[in-house]
Amino acid sequence: MEYAALAARFGTPLYVYDLDRVDAARRDLIEALPPGTELYYAVKANPHPELVRALRTGAGQPCRVEISSTGELDVIRQAGYSGADVLYTGPGKTDAEISAALAAGVRTFSVESPGDLTAVGARAAALGITAHCLLRVNSASASASTSIRMTGTPSQFGFDSETLPEVLPGLRDVPGAELAGLHFYPLSNARDEDSLIAEFRHTIGLAADLSARLDLPLRLLDIGGGFAAPYAVPGHRPRYEKLRTELEHTLDRDLPGWRDGAPRIAFESGRHLVGDAGTLLTRVVNVKVSRGRKYVIADAGINTLGGMSGLGRLLPVAVEAEADGERERASLVGPLCTPGDILGRDIQLPTLDRDDLVTIPNVGAYGPTASLLMFLGRPAPTEVVVRGDEVLSVSRLVHTREQSDPA
Repeated sequence: MEYAALAARFGTPLYVYDLDRVDAARRDLIEALPPGTELYYAVKANPHPELVRALRTGAGQPCRVEISSTGELDVIRQAGYSGADVLYTGPGKTDAEISAALAAGVRTFSVESPGDLTAVGARAAALGITAHCLLRVNSASASASTSIRMTGTPSQFGFDSETLPEVLPGLRDVPGAELAGLHFYPLSNARDEDSLIAEFRHTIGLAADLSARLDLPLRLLDIGGGFAAPYAVPGHRPRYEKLRTELEHTLDRDLPGWRDGAPRIAFESGRHLVGDAGTLLTRVVNVKVSRGRKYVIADAGINTLGGMSGLGRLLPVAVEAEADGERERASLVGPLCTPGDILGRDIQLPTLDRDDLVTIPNVGAYGPTASLLMFLGRPAPTEVVVRGDEVLSVSRLVHTREQSDPA
């Protein structure tokens, strides 16, 4: 697909999502996992309904979905998923959203604390049904020393593994809730395959130990993700050549019934499945020099590509331009009235002028919905979904203010 033609047709800032790349990422990851295991798509990575639908349909094994809000619940229903396909997660589930999820047919929840389990059970019992609950575990130790750590420290996420024996008696007989297994998510965006394998081995061993030592039901074991993808820089998502064999050996040793579904084994992925499917097109609106430093001002800023709005996971981006020749050091900034609107500080950029088109690759995950969309009231970027040379959909997120009767 010709980016310049799309930018001329739909304007900028513009996200372009390629479903052929989504298909390829799903196929490659499923082939890298042990046969018979399940893969959940973390909808938070990109909740665009067309991408979510693509992960359900098409050739090969469909993904299930992991969600943590009623907004994501609406998205996955638009994409054709049923409640039976859902794992509902998150540390702060409200009564209203638990009820909405149950009413939509969701029956599997990851719970993070005794209070969370009690809340899910109470809403299920009120509806006369049973919620199947996975206990999310915050392991006291970890294997991988790199990547984004999601375990091993005090956290709002999960039951601390060392205190689980103390609280477990009070979790076994919560009305409306049935313990069904364990959920782990120890790291995100693993730096290399060996780190990923080591973390999964650690998780599987801990799950087997907890299940045996505490007599915990283990019908479903979700061992999380950590599958990597480049973000806003050139590069390719990794291929995992050893993962399948190494995990099969570990599962055979620690959980020998897994091949017969006892337990079912699940993984999660967000960025790896959709990251390389997305490209952001932005146009230069001004170039200036201030006290010897050059600033290239684009029509896309942190309201368009926010990198989860301040978590420090974005800088620096790497861009390409139509005339991508000689390069210079400059800062790529957005159009917002804040000094924090920086996409790349003092980075290598092509020599750019007003109206030049710039492309930022590998932004199919954590794009518009992870950005400061409402800041300054600027329109959200247009999002175009393509397959090959065909444009399948064109959309833009629109926010409206709902009025309530003060009485």
